[in-house]
Amino acid sequence: MTAAAERATGLSSAEVAERVSRGEVNDVPVRSSRSTAEIVRANVLTRFNAIIGTLFVVIMTVGPVQDALFGFIIVANTGIGIIQELRAKRTLDNLAVVGESHPRVRRDGASRELTNAEIVLGDLVELGSGDRVTVDGRISEADALEVDESLLTGEADPVLKHPGDPVLSGSFVVAGSGAFTTTKVGREAYAAQLAEEASRFTLVSSELRSGIDTILRYITWLLIPTAIGLILSQLYVNKQDVAEAVRRMVAGIVPMVPEGLVLLTSMAFAIGVIRLGRRQCLVQELPAIEGLARVDTVCLDKTGTLTEGGMDVAELRPLGDADRGRTERVLGILGTADPRPNASLQAIIDSYPVGEGWRLLQAAPFSSARKWSGAVLQEPAGEEATWLLGAPDVLLPAGHPALAEVDALGEQGLRVLLLGRSETPLDAPDPAAGLVPVALLALRQRVRPDAAQTLAYFRQQNVAAKVISGDNAVSVGAVAASLGLPGAEDPVDARTLPTDLALLAEVVEKHSVFGRVTPQQKRDMVGALQSRGHHVAMTGDGVNDVLALKDADIGVAMGAGSEATRAVAQIVLLDNRFSTLPQVVGEGRRVIGNIERVANLFLVKTVYSVLLALAVIICRVPYPFLPRHSTVLSALTIGVPGFFLALAPNNERARPGFVRRVLRFAVPAGLIAGTASFTCYLLARADHATGQVADTSSTTLTLFLVALWVLAIIARPYTWWRVLLVLAMGGGFALVLVVPWLQTFFQLDLIGWRDPWTGVGISVGAGLLLEVVWRMIRPENDATSDAGADLGADAQTDATPDATPDAGADIVAGADK
Repeated sequence: MTAAAERATGLSSAEVAERVSRGEVNDVPVRSSRSTAEIVRANVLTRFNAIIGTLFVVIMTVGPVQDALFGFIIVANTGIGIIQELRAKRTLDNLAVVGESHPRVRRDGASRELTNAEIVLGDLVELGSGDRVTVDGRISEADALEVDESLLTGEADPVLKHPGDPVLSGSFVVAGSGAFTTTKVGREAYAAQLAEEASRFTLVSSELRSGIDTILRYITWLLIPTAIGLILSQLYVNKQDVAEAVRRMVAGIVPMVPEGLVLLTSMAFAIGVIRLGRRQCLVQELPAIEGLARVDTVCLDKTGTLTEGGMDVAELRPLGDADRGRTERVLGILGTADPRPNASLQAIIDSYPVGEGWRLLQAAPFSSARKWSGAVLQEPAGEEATWLLGAPDVLLPAGHPALAEVDALGEQGLRVLLLGRSETPLDAPDPAAGLVPVALLALRQRVRPDAAQTLAYFRQQNVAAKVISGDNAVSVGAVAASLGLPGAEDPVDARTLPTDLALLAEVVEKHSVFGRVTPQQKRDMVGALQSRGHHVAMTGDGVNDVLALKDADIGVAMGAGSEATRAVAQIVLLDNRFSTLPQVVGEGRRVIGNIERVANLFLVKTVYSVLLALAVIICRVPYPFLPRHSTVLSALTIGVPGFFLALAPNNERARPGFVRRVLRFAVPAGLIAGTASFTCYLLARADHATGQVADTSSTTLTLFLVALWVLAIIARPYTWWRVLLVLAMGGGFALVLVVPWLQTFFQLDLIGWRDPWTGVGISVGAGLLLEVVWRMIRPENDATSDAGADLGADAQTDATPDATPDAGADIVAGADK
């Protein structure tokens, strides 16, 4: 087969089979998540699991099984974490298949849609506007083909490609059409690294996880010397009973380890992925859930985001003495000039048939950079002319009388195109020179029915919405105003925007609607907002949005959008529903706000455990608890309630300073809890009429009541299920104290009235101190309480309308497994 023939027809079936047999296939596995082995390894092989596992083995050697319960709980929690992340993996893998690009490949002379894995070396891959190049190759056909290589080179200007030019994966088509022959496939292609990186499920680059890692690093430094001192202390105090010394030493070390904090964080993220997956939302990078929760500004592309992809012709208005019939025939052939028509051209194709006798001699497809498409047409009589169809305010000089009509139509929310005729060649530097306006074409955009409600949600959440579009500013403002967007009545034409970053940031902050924005300006506007400290999300579906999507803190692409936008976005809305965004925001806020609550519980335990260990070392007394006591305390005041709180609704916008806020409460609360319980312990030991069991029991009661008070504070604002949760934990401990076999199992026996009631009194005093601490730091936590109250009381916002049922379902599923 000759090269020319191959360019025309592509490979034959026999040639494809031959290449497959040689292994020349694009067999790169694109993973949307970590492998099963990586998930198991990440959940099992942790620093703290190693510590807990070692202590578990020690206790199983020297003590009864009830002192080893902490080991079984760690195994169960880790197992639940693995199961939940495997569920998230399955969800992401399924969604990744749905959202995968399907290039068109020419074989045996016919164009067919294939998966990336089915492409072989030498295939002829067709290209059109919005297509992403997924393997490396060399251009075989080009019809005004413009390729954006900015993701590879950083150069924003599109490159005009000619036959023979190389094309690399990671670039995308912004205008024109063509085809290329693949020269590198599989792991040899640049796409192998790009695609895998773009679609990888990851737990990195997260402020929340970085904060937790910082806390855990501090704890590790504190834990090691404290544990060594505690070991030596207990061996010295209980030198007549080494087994008892080991048990009490383990009881002191185990509570210092916040083993469930990382688990609950990973599980909360994983369940967020599962929930969003049910709504056909593909999270290509897991921290994107957290990132969108931090967003305070959302930049929206109008077309495809606020409006649906399709359009309808509303009116054709000939200008001057233009003939309507001739105008309609010109529009009909212009519509077919682009092999990949956009929504505007498709509306023209649907409305105007191609006239007989007209010939298309040359075509220039639409480009978002120049704002027009064009063609050289030959009429039946043989007359040739250049026809342009595009933005009136770009094709016509300022002050032209036709622009007044354009503004009048634009104020109705219509998209207006100008059809003009010119004698200037299409390939001239300025084909619009000498353009004679022929007609105005008004297109009605289909506004998404859920757009107004979604914009209202962002307004209620104090998230600024900026509509940034390439369309006429007046038209964009009319659409935005119909959706109730504040500031839509004062749209800005982007051609008047300053180039200075500081001045641009000032204008973008003050206004809400921008029209005639070029792709590079979208990118600059995102950067300008970021320079003012804003956390910016960008939504879009077209190639003109790619640069801005890439630079935004969070990029959100529509599933029906171009392959290029889906490739660079962190979140893809596969069902193209703009109303899914509040659910994504809600999931991020739930994760961050609730993990902050849970982190308080875990770190309070760590602080009071370290304090108790230091006090025991200094006073040279037996550690007040056995491992079984630490287990029941941790389970009822941290483990079980933390599990529910981590999955509950929460609508607070994420704020920086996670570590500082957590430590401001956890450190003083832990000191209060540790001081209260050790004070009770010393007073109980001073009563020589009671033994070690009674002293431990009174101390356990004291610490439980203080820890329960901490839980009651962290659970605020109260809702029915939060109150029930706190009461249930109190009831669970009461059962341990009154049921005989549980008393024996946990070695708890309250003897007399003096020590137990002393413990209760100390607990009340400690609780009042906790309230003082909480009120001292409350100004910083008011936003959490208020936002949580709003959502907890109503549970009706669009962000998480079914969060509580989902949380319960996931908890039950995890517990059952």
